[in-house]
Amino acid sequence: MNKPFSSGLVWFRRDLRVQDNAALFHALKNCSKVHCAFVFDTDILAGLPQQDRRVEFIRESLVDLDQDLRQTALAAGLPHSLAELAGLIVVHGTAKLTIPHLAQDLGVQVVFASHDDEPDSLARDAQVRGALANAGIAFHTGKDHVVFERQEVLTLAGRPYSVFTPYKNAWLKKIEPQDLQARAVAKHANALAPRPKSYCKMVPTLAEIGFEPTGLQQLHYQPGSSGGQILLAEFLGRIDRYEDTRNFPAVKGPSYLSVHLRFGTISIRQLAREALARKLSAGASVWLSELIWRDFYAQILANFPHVTQRSFKPDYDAIQWERGAHAKALFAAWCEGRTGYPLVDAAMAQINQTGYMHNRLRMVVASFLVKDLGIDWRWGEKYFAQHLIDFDLSANNGGWQWASSSGCDAQPYFRIFNPLSQSQKFDPQGKFIRRYLPQLGHLPTADLHAPWEAKPMVLEAAGVVLGRDYPLPVVVHSEAREKTLARYAVVKKT
Repeated sequence: MNKPFSSGLVWFRRDLRVQDNAALFHALKNCSKVHCAFVFDTDILAGLPQQDRRVEFIRESLVDLDQDLRQTALAAGLPHSLAELAGLIVVHGTAKLTIPHLAQDLGVQVVFASHDDEPDSLARDAQVRGALANAGIAFHTGKDHVVFERQEVLTLAGRPYSVFTPYKNAWLKKIEPQDLQARAVAKHANALAPRPKSYCKMVPTLAEIGFEPTGLQQLHYQPGSSGGQILLAEFLGRIDRYEDTRNFPAVKGPSYLSVHLRFGTISIRQLAREALARKLSAGASVWLSELIWRDFYAQILANFPHVTQRSFKPDYDAIQWERGAHAKALFAAWCEGRTGYPLVDAAMAQINQTGYMHNRLRMVVASFLVKDLGIDWRWGEKYFAQHLIDFDLSANNGGWQWASSSGCDAQPYFRIFNPLSQSQKFDPQGKFIRRYLPQLGHLPTADLHAPWEAKPMVLEAAGVVLGRDYPLPVVVHSEAREKTLARYAVVKKT
């Protein structure tokens, strides 16, 4: 069967896997020979610290991807000598310049990639598309990162949804088996092309791209497609309990697959298939809702890109946040886990030490920053963007706007999490707090959630001096709550 193109290039971005990879599938199906590449984009890397867990996760995932490509080529019948060369081309440079240059150097007729709807990525892709067009090379992009994207799920009036529940109902009504069908990469893998000798270098080390190790292995991250499949298999053994365990940070409740979804080392289609196959499981149904939330926020970003700079609800930009030295001091206390509220501080210790934060705690610390400390939600959004290994712009923005009540389908402005009751409810035995705040480890559980209320003799017995070993609360929650209600008065009718 004749194919439309003699040669093509797959540009891997947020889809670092071979199996069920849409861009790779379409390239192999439409090109007689296919090269594969990834660019360590200096436009992105330049703004990162030398130790960045995401960069290390990507680098290790590329090693896994390179090996998978060669094994897939071998399984497809390519001679061993050629299969060994059918690996990943990894380039360190500016993607908007490197991809057109690489495409011309390889002599391909078309470049395939998966959609990325973040504003900066869209601008980059527009430049790449123009440069490729000038060279007579086509640029085909398609859906892979979500199940439904952009304007695939619309209201009866033909508009994007801005409320989750009707979106979810429409999503469930629309879903068909073919939407989740795995892309049959292996079937067409004999089109994988050996790399030219000039591009046969191994995946560069961290040092070669200007970065340092972060201790990723010690934090038990398992990069690559192989790591994602190990985590999924483990999670499926406890998915039925997901609804009951997901909110307790000291319990193994989440799937921990968020970083694999972020970098595409696992397919969203595979995860949705697994969830839908367990229709009688309440845990699987709740987990599916979380996957649909991910689609929901992705289409919000695609259709309402102003959310990256402003509130989804414009009226909320009228709120007067704390400013000046006082605000900076409060924000620093939040960032460094010095608020005096143990659950908040333990959560911030978790993100600072591991690059991960439990989802329930993301809501707790976000609410605390915005509605107890009166700090602009964008400050917290930026901090998470810098520190979360699973940072995804649409989900992070959506979560912060939800917590601040400024986003689509957000919690009401008057819903203000009480950090003490959240602590008592979701870490009742204090296991999570003790793990990240060992200085409070000897306090009785009854006093662990609010050390400032403990009797002097209890604090003394536990070896805790407030203000020395652990800070006093930076705000009084009841007073902060009243201040927040007054602050939000400008938008209380929205």
